[in-house]
Amino acid sequence: MITENCAFAAAGLGLILGLLPARAGEAGTPARPRILGVAQVAFYVHDIEIARKFYRDFLGYEEPMALKNPDGSLRAALIKIDDRQTVQLIPEIAPGTDRLNHISLETDDAEAMRLYLKSKGIVVPDQVTKGLVTAAFFQVKDPDGHTVEFMQFAPDSWTLRDAGQHLPGTRLSLHMSHAGLMVRHLDAAIKFYGDVLGCTETWRGSGDGKQLSWVNMKVPDGTDWVEFMLYENMPAIDRIGTNHHFCLVVPDVAKVAEILGRRPLPTGAVFSTSILTGSDHKRQIHAYDPDGTRIEIMEPRAVDGLPAPSSTVPPPN
Repeated sequence: MITENCAFAAAGLGLILGLLPARAGEAGTPARPRILGVAQVAFYVHDIEIARKFYRDFLGYEEPMALKNPDGSLRAALIKIDDRQTVQLIPEIAPGTDRLNHISLETDDAEAMRLYLKSKGIVVPDQVTKGLVTAAFFQVKDPDGHTVEFMQFAPDSWTLRDAGQHLPGTRLSLHMSHAGLMVRHLDAAIKFYGDVLGCTETWRGSGDGKQLSWVNMKVPDGTDWVEFMLYENMPAIDRIGTNHHFCLVVPDVAKVAEILGRRPLPTGAVFSTSILTGSDHKRQIHAYDPDGTRIEIMEPRAVDGLPAPSSTVPPPN
């Protein structure tokens, strides 16, 4: 479902900051359904055909489904990462804006999740929406104004009916491990993703050793995570796509760099074969789609086999 560009919503932030979650076991408090993983990331694109060339021809994925508006125009193209994950490409509604539209988390019961979030004081729609891709979904806003969608897959959904199909050998990764979101208010974000959604903090990292840069929050019932990209002052619009990103996990980034280096790069896209080792001790390379959205291509384990310690430096003011 297409929403307006992500923007900080002061009213929404005030609501979440003022939440008083019900005590564990309090009578009448709905239980939280399971949150299984990151199901989708959705981005606006300026030129859908060039974007398709990047995700299909360069990254090697297939587009098995497109959603249409009532007038027959394209609403969104779905790029299939694996049987439960997609990247949604949406024709832009305005140039020169943040590319992120939403992220989606998979739940096993969308209606129960809607009622659970409502019990926590989160503004939710009056009902879930029946979708072609899933079985049911709805959207809420997080404390920084990002749209977070909750998807429930079911046997009659396109996602499960398409299981095992449209998974070509050309795709560079078999799984999307996390989605990265810009976060200005860390305490409020932890309260929403941690206290309300049940995500667990697994790691904190710093780019300069003086100020906190990243916080990873793993979903409660899976291995995927949401990565907070912390900032003090809003970066320029052309830098936001570096922060709003998603990660494709691969066993060997050097091999992937070699493969991608032989594929044609669409106009406007950027790719470097330079291998970096992040603060988490994991090797990675980066690609940027024609609209500047960053795709992090990363190995799942640290190069030294040891977990990187969490940073203890303070977050941005």
